[in-house]
Amino acid sequence: ALGHLDLSVNKLGAEGAGRLAGVLGKCKTLAVLCLSINQIGPEGAGSLGGMLEKCSALRHLDLSGNQIGTKGTGRLAGVL
Repeated sequence: ALGHLDLSVNKLGAEGAGRLAGVLGKCKTLAVLCLSINQIGPEGAGSLGGMLEKCSALRHLDLSGNQIGTKGTGRLAGVL
């Protein structure tokens, strides 16, 4: 089972974050997700927010260096 995933510095962008969120929402054992420096932005943060509701095991999420801003932070805070 997947417990730790580090995809830092991969230029995922908002589209990649959305696709990743669709897959990771099914991973019930994921405890650590590192997505730093991936150009995710506020739109990608919103996509990840939907995934967070389904990942009850997630204890650490690193989104540093993604310029998600207050809009993206608000989207994430709504589900935390």
